Order: sequence, then structure tokens, then C-alpha cells
Amino acid sequence: MKQFRVTIIAICLILGWLGYADLSLLLRNSEPLEISIVDLEKNGAPREWITVNDGYQDLLQAINMSGTMEIGSFLVPLKPAEDTSEMKIWFETREPKIIEALKTYYFMLETDEQQQAFLQDNQHLFSAQRQLTGMTANNLVADSNLKKLTELLTAMDISVTENTIFISEGKQPAVWRGIFFFGIAVIGLIKVLSGFRKPSQEQKIGR
Repeated sequence: MKQFRVTIIAICLILGWLGYADLSLLLRNSEPLEISIVDLEKNGAPREWITVNDGYQDLLQAINMSGTMEIGSFLVPLKPAEDTSEMKIWFETREPKIIEALKTYYFMLETDEQQQAFLQDNQHLFSAQRQLTGMTANNLVADSNLKKLTELLTAMDISVTENTIFISEGKQPAVWRGIFFFGIAVIGLIKVLSGFRKPSQEQKIGR
């Protein structure tokens, strides 16, 4: 019984820590912070939830994150200018227009001429200026994803440094998850602690 209670306490402490991490993230990021891509590359992300302005997406450099024909998302570089070769900022996107365009370009067109014609017709999409809102991959939940993204780029012979920034497009701080985790942790600890008191009270009555 004692071992079971210790296990419950450990689980409650983990849930409390996860809840605290989510709530502190939410308090730091009540709304997305607007920042220019130049400032982001120069100084890094001041907060986790950001809106990046003045960037250009480069779909020709996009990477299929699944590695199969069943594509759910792409990793796309965001540049300060169309002709920039350096790629310091990458964003994960599931936008249907981008996925459909890249699937068509890479898998449905058979000749270079067809690809060139498609690229010319969709130049506004392949190198479009884009305002991007999402969360950087440097919070508790995203740590494992950050490692996977780094390994993916490294496998493609793309340089990754400590200044490389990954953004998950459309992601935002969870509102209720932290409250739920923290609430469950508190309730669980109260239950366990009250269970410790009952035996001691029964022993006193028995005496």
C-alpha cells in the first residue's frame, strides 16, 4: 500500500510540473509577439509564440517530413530575401495549398519542362512573402521534436547551428491542458495525504 502511494505521489508531482510548465508558457505568451525576420535571425526569439514579418518562403528547398508519398507536412525555409542562400529559420507547415503544390511538383510531373511550367505558373506561391505565426521548438513539449528536425536537416546535408530556429506554424500555447494537469496533481496529492492521516487517527482511537 505504501509503495502504491509513493507511485501516486510521483505521478502527481510529474503532472504538477507539466501543468506548471504549460501555465508559465501561457502566461509568457498571452498573444503572439510580432518580430521581423531580420531581428529574429539576429537576436533569436524573445518568446515562444511569435508572428514573423517580412519573410519569404522557399518551397523549392522544402523537405518532406514523412519521407513517404503520404505527406502530412513539409519543413520549409523562411528567408529575409528571395535570393538569400542562408537558411536560418525553418517552419513546419500543414497548409493544404503548399502540400498540394509540392506533391504535384515532385510526384505528378514527369519532365523538367512540365516542372518549369508549373513553377512559373505558381511562382507567387513557391517564393511568396509570408507572415508566419507559430511557436518555436524550444519549449518543454517540443524538445524531442527539435532533435528530430535537426537530424532531418543534417541527413539532407543542410547546416544546422545553435542559431537555427524551428517554428511550428499555427501552433499556440495550450489553454486548458496546464490547468487540467495542475488540478489533477493537486487533487491526487490531497487524496494521498488524507489517506496518510486516516490510519494514524484510527490508531489513536484504538488506543
